[in-house]
Amino acid sequence: MMYVVGVDAGGTSTRACAVDSGMRVLGTGRAGGANPNSHPPEKAASAIAEAVAAATVDLDRAELGDCVVGMAGSSKLTDPAVAALFERTWREAGFDVTPQVVSDAETAFASATDAPDGTVLVSGTGSIAGRIRDRRMVSVSGGYGWLLGDEGSGFWIGREAVRATLDALSRDEALAGGETPTRGEPLGTLTSSVLAEAGVDAAEPRAFHLLITAVNQDTPVHLARFAPLVSAAAASDPVAARIADDAADRLTDIAIAARDTDEETPIVLVGSVLGTGNPVRTRIHERLQGCDMRESKDGVLGAAWLAALEGFGQHVPHPNRVG
Repeated sequence: MMYVVGVDAGGTSTRACAVDSGMRVLGTGRAGGANPNSHPPEKAASAIAEAVAAATVDLDRAELGDCVVGMAGSSKLTDPAVAALFERTWREAGFDVTPQVVSDAETAFASATDAPDGTVLVSGTGSIAGRIRDRRMVSVSGGYGWLLGDEGSGFWIGREAVRATLDALSRDEALAGGETPTRGEPLGTLTSSVLAEAGVDAAEPRAFHLLITAVNQDTPVHLARFAPLVSAAAASDPVAARIADDAADRLTDIAIAARDTDEETPIVLVGSVLGTGNPVRTRIHERLQGCDMRESKDGVLGAAWLAALEGFGQHVPHPNRVG
């Protein structure tokens, strides 16, 4: 009995899923992170092979028909040396079928809809919008990374939260005329929680400088840890609400930029910033009211479905219609 395998290879974990022609799950596997931009390529390749091996441990590997890997950092495989390393690791693991590596945004889109065309809007630590045609991402909007962009992402939101806190603290120093700072106004919910997250005492006269020092001692991408504080405070804190509004505006802009005028295809939302209950997600739904909005549930099933389409043909049921 032929089967196929889908893989969701992320930065922190890798999941694999083997399915038959009816999208019935035959086996699953898990391993460590497999983003070759954040892990050594040999470690990333080994994680994928490990996850697939676990998913197929009770299956005949000779019957593996196709394998699709949705990978964060898939562009790394444009390097011939990295591609060769992945191929060698795969063969050494005992698999005869070469995986097709695609962007994790493509597998996320496929997990949410059986439509061949549309838009995928991603906002996790970073952000990007992709134009999907025939289930492949043919162009992008945004996605320049934390140094050059990623507007509306968890990194961007976290940075804005810290900046707003520094603004509040600097106003206090200005009011004190260079002497020991005194609170001009009580710190809001967001600014207080940012200081607490950074381990800075709000009553400390040097809080402004201590916050800058604390943030700069960490890697820049870890600014994303402050993003949940904005989500938690947006309903009651006007500063947090403004940041959520700005994030939604910027994400809406890149989503629209990825689409044709009057396009009616689905828009699939992906990532922690766009999860259920997040105020940024709510605001994006308001801004894109009337659009066909979908949410990615499980990227590994999207990868498995793409593999099934390759292995079994277009009649394979979409995961949303199974069970």
